[in-house]
Amino acid sequence: MRMLFLLSSVAIEIFFAMQRISEMRLRLNSISGKTKLPDKKVVSLVSTILSPFLVPWKRRLETLAVMGFIFMWVILPIMDLWVPFHVLFNTRWWFLVPLYAVWFYYDFDTPKKASRRWNWARRHVFWKYFANYFPLRLIKTAELPPDRNYIIGSHPHGMFSVGGFTAMSTNATGFEDKFPGIKSHIMTLNGQFYFPFRREFGIVLGGIEVSKESLEYTLTKCGKGRACAIVVGGATEALDAHPNKNVLTIKNRRGFCRYALKYGADLVPMYNFGENDLYEQYENPKGSRLRAVQERIKDIFGLCPPLLRGRSIFNQYIIGLLPFRKPVTTVIGKPIRVTQTDEPTNEQVDELHAKYCEALYDLFEEYKHLHSIPPDTHLIFQ
Repeated sequence: MRMLFLLSSVAIEIFFAMQRISEMRLRLNSISGKTKLPDKKVVSLVSTILSPFLVPWKRRLETLAVMGFIFMWVILPIMDLWVPFHVLFNTRWWFLVPLYAVWFYYDFDTPKKASRRWNWARRHVFWKYFANYFPLRLIKTAELPPDRNYIIGSHPHGMFSVGGFTAMSTNATGFEDKFPGIKSHIMTLNGQFYFPFRREFGIVLGGIEVSKESLEYTLTKCGKGRACAIVVGGATEALDAHPNKNVLTIKNRRGFCRYALKYGADLVPMYNFGENDLYEQYENPKGSRLRAVQERIKDIFGLCPPLLRGRSIFNQYIIGLLPFRKPVTTVIGKPIRVTQTDEPTNEQVDELHAKYCEALYDLFEEYKHLHSIPPDTHLIFQ
């Protein structure tokens, strides 16, 4: 099999080498007046068709890693709706389904306890290829002492929170090296842990469900040096994820501030520059029919997948599910010191929320030049 693969690769390279030689001859003949160059439209079409075969192996591995990510978070949940039933009723491996059901019941509370975080999974080379696809990078602006716990607000949501996920659930951008002694977790909807098998991926990467019980357990019973990242804007903010837009859903999101006070966790703003540029989304302004349908679905199911447009697996010019190769820079700001308060008042919550929004705004203003954001472009809080 390896020999066949090698021979195929060599044959492809020889084929394209001959194509380049033929093209050079054609151009030389054109210069000498012996023949005409082919029509530009034909050349463009041929280039588009052949471009996937000219991609270096490193970039192919990067694409493969992103395909794995999309499969894990988009395709696998859809398969979970019918594959278990097919295995149960139509195969001789039917006994695996009840066995997994027993395990699922036994392990149901694990996403609340962050108790099965595997470093080897977070440090796997797979995530390096994934990060290099865009590429992704992480910027540290201040220390996070390991004798404190933290709630990190991740903004914006984008389509898949690629920047926040990679920074907090893997070491591909160097979180562990930049913040030694800090164990990071990304928090997500509890429904994300109801899908068989995919929940296991989320758990070993340190994912926990975004709930009061999870925060209380992680911030009070797991010792110091824990950092829980919450994508504050959630599904509502995802509907505003358009390229070159920086609109955040945060004005009425105060729960994370209340929990920070209740459990004495410092608040840390985090902004993922370029997150909204990874996909295009069909226009859905507030008041439009499409937006009304999306918000209705979100009210019923808790989330609503935006109508997105990405690139295809083999060609960037064809619509697909893969994100565009555009850089994302995750900047983690300075921690806001929080004093533990058993029963925080609304005034205390509002005060901390105002401090956080100001710190987040300043973080955006200070680092927006990294993505060539114009000076007159600012964050919009809604």
